[in-house]
Amino acid sequence: MKITVARRKLGKERSYGLAWQHLKKIELDSRLTPRKELEIMVHEVSHLVFPKMPEEDVERLGKIVSKVLWQQGYRKNL
Repeated sequence: MKITVARRKLGKERSYGLAWQHLKKIELDSRLTPRKELEIMVHEVSHLVFPKMPEEDVERLGKIVSKVLWQQGYRKNL
């Protein structure tokens, strides 16, 4: 599955990220810190890959996976 990632300010949406199933696209708030961006990216991708997963589980998955990746040194290249 190819997923498009876009960044923009999501203040009006009151969200750190959005997932668009029909477009296979996620949007991330461009003001996120690198650590928070990793968490939200995992969270939003999880919505696309597991569309029936309850929000509580998606939330937990985003936090756990991003924490492990961060501890292993994964960082965004600037």
